[in-house]
Amino acid sequence: MIENSTPEAPASAQPDNAPTVFTPLLTTRDWNGEWKELQKARRRADDSSYWDKRASTFTSKDSPTPYVQRFLDLVGIEPGETVFDMGCGTGALSLPLGKRGHKVVAADFSQGMLERMGEALARNGVTGVEPVRMSWEDDWAAHGVEPGSADVCVASRSIATADLEDSLMRLDAVARRRVCITLPTGSSPRTDERILSAIGLQRSLGRDYLYAFMILANRGIRPEVAYITSARTDTYDSFDEAYQELARMVDSASGTMVPEAEREAALGRLRTWLDGNLEDNPDAGKADQDDQPQKRLRLREPRVVTWAFIAWDK
Repeated sequence: MIENSTPEAPASAQPDNAPTVFTPLLTTRDWNGEWKELQKARRRADDSSYWDKRASTFTSKDSPTPYVQRFLDLVGIEPGETVFDMGCGTGALSLPLGKRGHKVVAADFSQGMLERMGEALARNGVTGVEPVRMSWEDDWAAHGVEPGSADVCVASRSIATADLEDSLMRLDAVARRRVCITLPTGSSPRTDERILSAIGLQRSLGRDYLYAFMILANRGIRPEVAYITSARTDTYDSFDEAYQELARMVDSASGTMVPEAEREAALGRLRTWLDGNLEDNPDAGKADQDDQPQKRLRLREPRVVTWAFIAWDK
């Protein structure tokens, strides 16, 4: 257990109506408490209607991506085992597991995501996957997800909850043998941390997986950790489109962790950074990693996303 407690922040000279700036210190005894404050400072709560709209932009690939294949290799699900897939999205894990003959309960709070998954299941003739519309905060037992009801629980790229410890312990309660999750090693898969560093926003850099690891360790659980890395090519039709998208990323990443004046200065540096890092895309028109046509411009170096695969046996 980490023995040093979180130091109190010095009094600020900000006016009374200025927002409180939150800095994740990663030196706390109460890791879930700091996670809750970080989530408040970082982002709005998840909204199912937002993900319903986004579902139309997600592809339901009939063959596993390299990320999914690596996840499934690390999980080590045994023949005949049942699986609970929380935050299943469009079925990236549930579809290949169903193809392998596993009985899967696949839950998500977005009806749009479940519908896209249903299309993929029907297209592939998979009948062993049961979709359940359910959120992390719902009464899982009321939806048929009882304690000890699955051999293995998985939550792939889906834990963005306000109470991380509650989410982890819910999965632990349902699993009979093993729990496997992924969290970003940074603050978000949509955050390009090299850009945040380049424009002077180091305080916005996150280490989400450390919170899960320490919460589990403090409960006497000894989690194993591996890493899944993938590169993503972000493309744009114009300089202005690139700037606007990356400015939204900066705003989302910094939340109330960065004072407004500091954020505005960083956005000014973002334009300079883009001048040196945006180039013509020789693959414009070809399909990207999401099967969408690539646009005219791209960043000189692809964005690298690294996921921490955290698992523990019961």
